[in-house]
Order: sequence, then C-alpha cells, then structure tokens
Amino acid sequence: MLDPAAPQLVVNSRTLYFSWLPADPDAVAALVPPGLRPRPDRQVFLNQYVVDDEAQTSGFGAYSLTYLGVSLAGLDAPGGLSPGGWWTHYMASSRRVRDYAAARGAPVLPGRTRIEVRDGELLSETETDGALLIRARCRVGETGHLINSGHHRYFTRRQNQLLSSVYPFVAEPVDPFEIESVEFLEPGHPMYALRPANPLMIGFGYYSPRSSFAYPGGLTEHPGGGGPPPDRSAHQVPASLARSGLPSGS
Repeated sequence: MLDPAAPQLVVNSRTLYFSWLPADPDAVAALVPPGLRPRPDRQVFLNQYVVDDEAQTSGFGAYSLTYLGVSLAGLDAPGGLSPGGWWTHYMASSRRVRDYAAARGAPVLPGRTRIEVRDGELLSETETDGALLIRARCRVGETGHLINSGHHRYFTRRQNQLLSSVYPFVAEPVDPFEIESVEFLEPGHPMYALRPANPLMIGFGYYSPRSSFAYPGGLTEHPGGGGPPPDRSAHQVPASLARSGLPSGS
C-alpha cells in the first residue's frame, strides 16, 4: 500500500473535466456535510480521466478514475479561479489508488472509466459493478498553444475531520470543445441525485489529452467538521421512474 502522506504525480492523462447545474438542487445540497456550504446555484463537477501507462505516474501505475461532487461557496482554490469542491463519489479502477485515496478520506468505489475520441467526437463512460452510470458526448478539436494551469481544492472526510487538499495541475485543452450531452443512466443509484438539469447548463469545462497534476503530500484540517457524514442514500428515485431520454438524462 502506498503511504497516504506521500505526494504522487500523474502526467499526460486524458482528462474530461466540466461542471453543470443540477436537476435537483435540494438533493445536491443535502450531500454537503456540516461545516461546508454549496454554491447558491448548487453546481456539480465531474472529472473523468485515463492514465494509459504506468510510466505516467510516480507510483499509482496505469488506471482510470472518475470523481464528482459539489462546488463550494467561500472556499476557492488558490488564485480564486475555481471553487473548492466536496467529493461525493470517487471511482477508480486500481486497488492501489483506491486504498491511497480512502486513507485520505475519499468516498471510494471500484469503477472503470473509458474515453474514446474518433473524428472529433468524444465518448466518455463510467461504470461500477458492471452497471454503466455516466455517459458524456462532446465535440473536440486539437490542442494548440494554450495551457490551462492552476490549482484545485478538494475536501474529504476522515472520521469526524474535514480535510482540505490543494492539487496543482497543468493541462493542454483542445479547441473547439463542446459538451453535447450528459446522461446518468441508473435512476436507482445514489449518484443520480447529481444528474444535470434539462436543458443542460454547463458551468466550465475542457478536454485535454495531456493533463498533469499532483496529489499533495499533506492534508489540512478544516474547522467545523464534526458530526455524522451526510446520508448519500437519502435521495432515491422511485423504481417506476425512468430517465426521460433527453440529452441531460434528467
């Protein structure tokens, strides 16, 4: 098992990262624990990425990963360009990565992420336990001279502590980039609470075939983290309800 206190580096991952406004803002807000506040618009973020070769990491090996969660108010990453985020789900194909992240408080699940690009069309999918949960379709171009760089800030819970970490990143985004649809495919899964509104309203986003980032070596305790964790199973969609089939999947 990797030492969870040790930093880790990932280079040149294929990454789709974007946010949207949710179909059920109250259900999204209920996933945020005491001590943190969701943004007034209840913005949800999603990051799907694939690391194709073990040589791209300092210790993780090759793997794929999807995490998603709720953007927070008043807790921006350094530089103030992106809001802090509370991870609600963290699905990794690698046991090594799951163990490392779980020791840092991430809500880990086994899962696999696939990203394919053909003739300017991107298809990304995330599955867990044999069930396909998320599918996104995008139009993508080529990378140019533009570089996205900065920091993300994410919060997790370890026992009764809220923990904050700052993750530096450098990415080469493609242009053009357009998200065409986002589908949440399992209405009975707790993750369905985070599904997009219809029509689809995107906050930010990019696709980069070369995105690099680091897991920091230390975690900072955030005040006000006492109390039980939120009940992630509280929002259940009745079995009689199926998704509409519209592009947002809501």
